[in-house]
Amino acid sequence: MLCFPVISFGKRIRLVILVSAAVGLVLSGWLSPDNHASAEDDLPSEPKLSIAEIVKVQKDDDWILVDTRATDAFNGWALNGVKRGGHIPGAVDFPASWLESAQKDKTERLATALRTKGIDPDKHIVLCSTNQRDCRRVSAYLRKVGFRKLYSFDLKDWAADKNRSLVRYKNFQVLVPASIVKRLLDGHLPETFADAKRVKFVEVSWGGAAASYSKGHVPRSFHVNTDHFEPPPSWKLGNPDVLKRFATQYGFQADDTVIISGKDPTAGFRLAIVLQYMGVADVRVLNGGFAAWKVAGYAVETRSHPAPKVKSFGVRIPRRPALIDDTRRVKARLLKPGNFKLVDTRTWAEFTGKTSGYKYHFRKGRIPGSTYGQAGFTGANSLTPYRNIDNTMRNADEIVALWKQAGISTDKHLTFMCGGGWRAAEVLTFARVIGVPNTSLYSDGWIGWSNDRRNPIESGATVNPPRSPRPRR
Repeated sequence: MLCFPVISFGKRIRLVILVSAAVGLVLSGWLSPDNHASAEDDLPSEPKLSIAEIVKVQKDDDWILVDTRATDAFNGWALNGVKRGGHIPGAVDFPASWLESAQKDKTERLATALRTKGIDPDKHIVLCSTNQRDCRRVSAYLRKVGFRKLYSFDLKDWAADKNRSLVRYKNFQVLVPASIVKRLLDGHLPETFADAKRVKFVEVSWGGAAASYSKGHVPRSFHVNTDHFEPPPSWKLGNPDVLKRFATQYGFQADDTVIISGKDPTAGFRLAIVLQYMGVADVRVLNGGFAAWKVAGYAVETRSHPAPKVKSFGVRIPRRPALIDDTRRVKARLLKPGNFKLVDTRTWAEFTGKTSGYKYHFRKGRIPGSTYGQAGFTGANSLTPYRNIDNTMRNADEIVALWKQAGISTDKHLTFMCGGGWRAAEVLTFARVIGVPNTSLYSDGWIGWSNDRRNPIESGATVNPPRSPRPRR
């Protein structure tokens, strides 16, 4: 427990705890996160802390700073008029927007997030934001589930002081918030887009426009069918000739800035990695997928847009061959386990050989020497462990904690794999966003490996079943 050298501050803390508890007892019976509009307007603000007080409690285990802004602001975007993006070192994210999620398991997911982030009722919780409404929404929820020691802090004060450190993920700009996409569509050039020669908006899915595009997309987007860069019946990434035709068909150029969205986030991340491998200079993904655009309340377009016409891609494909590993390279890397980890981001059932994970592929098991990437402790065929409740990227500390639990060190070269490259492309992108230096994708994945009967396979459990870890603060 931190001892405050200033007696007046200590008295103030004890006083505000008593006041907060009294207010909480009055409000806790009728306040609900699902019915907050009028209640929040009447809710008194939590006691406000100053920068000096934040500095004193910042490293105290009895206190926790909770950032209630959008995940994108936490990651590094300067949103809502704030000059600097990012979060206070040691802070955890719990955006107010999560309380509006329509997921059936929202209550359980929110409770799990609190536990994972160490947001405990017996701690002093400082709600940090650039607006009071976000703080009050989260405060209302926390009071309902039993929290009493609540305070607030205006992040604008911290961001305005250049001497105060803010954590910005190295490549935060790769995950683009819906508000930034809207600004681009309105003709503005937000931060990190100053050097963009042209911006192209893409909606991607497996199959034709009827799969999702014709039902609604981000305005001005054109549709990309994944079959055109990983053609059937194998659905493996095409060779350079296939990718050259793909670039011509969809009008991609090496000096493009491309923003990808879609109903299935994994399709977007798969295309993002493929375009980078081909040589597109600047590839980004709408954080949270097309759902994030709709939740933001922006206009949804159903009008179809043709892909642009271009003369050539501009560089030889692939320009970044090291981004994607073939089977030969994976086998060579596996011979040097001291410097390498093959991270399998399939579900636990797939990794242990209980299921193949696919209706069109029946071989079960895993690659010998691969490591389970903690991608399926929910039991669902998804990337829930890597995603927040709104399908945005979880914070870096939580992702690294997943890997640490599995013995995956970011000091090694990490090659990510799944069944066919989609799920692994998302995890690889997250690794690159948070700044893990040596990473690549085994694009063919389990399907490509197991289709060659000469390749060895394993099955069964060699490690304990996965569980959700709590990152160390």
